[in-house]
Amino acid sequence: MFWLKKIVSQLFMPVPLLIILIAVTYLVIRNRKLAKSFLLIAAGMILVLSSSMGSNALLAPLENQYSVNNEPLGSGCLVMVLGSGHDEVENQPAVQQLSNTALARLSEGIRQLSLGQDCQLVVSGWSGGINTRAHADVMFDAAVELGVSPSAIIKFPLAKDTIEEAQFMQWEVADAPFRLVTSASHMPRSMAIFENAGLNATAAPTDFAQRKTYWWYFDARSLLSSQRAIHEYLGLLWFKFKHEN
Repeated sequence: MFWLKKIVSQLFMPVPLLIILIAVTYLVIRNRKLAKSFLLIAAGMILVLSSSMGSNALLAPLENQYSVNNEPLGSGCLVMVLGSGHDEVENQPAVQQLSNTALARLSEGIRQLSLGQDCQLVVSGWSGGINTRAHADVMFDAAVELGVSPSAIIKFPLAKDTIEEAQFMQWEVADAPFRLVTSASHMPRSMAIFENAGLNATAAPTDFAQRKTYWWYFDARSLLSSQRAIHEYLGLLWFKFKHEN
């Protein structure tokens, strides 16, 4: 089910969907009216999704739900940072192996630690099936490189997705309060999952992807941001369907 969910969701991402539309256009090329319709849909998608206006419109309902958290933490607090991938490169520091998203999340997690005293950092993530090391192990090393004491870090190296991260956290802390750090666009789904698991999480979003630029500016960064938003909407829809039916 895990891999099926991943594969099916990929079909709705902008680039695979555009490829499918182009392939369908080729198959119905003899029907000029139908072929033109598919091409217009594909062109409209790339224009909207690769523009800052389009990506911002998709991201805003997700990222605007939670603000940056600067509230002080008490003594002995817990800060959980959700994983987001890495690339294993020999002879590179762990910090440089993290994806941009993972590094942004870890940086915010460490900032959250500074808001309390004697706090513990929780990092998570499996190998993804393609790396030799679990993402949690790389996050652990990166956190140590950035000054966090190894004894203050808890690892969940077997968690494959946010649902499993919530399960591991439930086993670790039960209903103890903790601060949850993840990308702003991912936070609504994460909070829904953690609250559904009965966990006492407080949101600390980071990695905001909305940006101001010219309305006529189209680029791959906006397309990636649109993809991030679409991924979250699909995830929220799946979670809602799974837990309300």
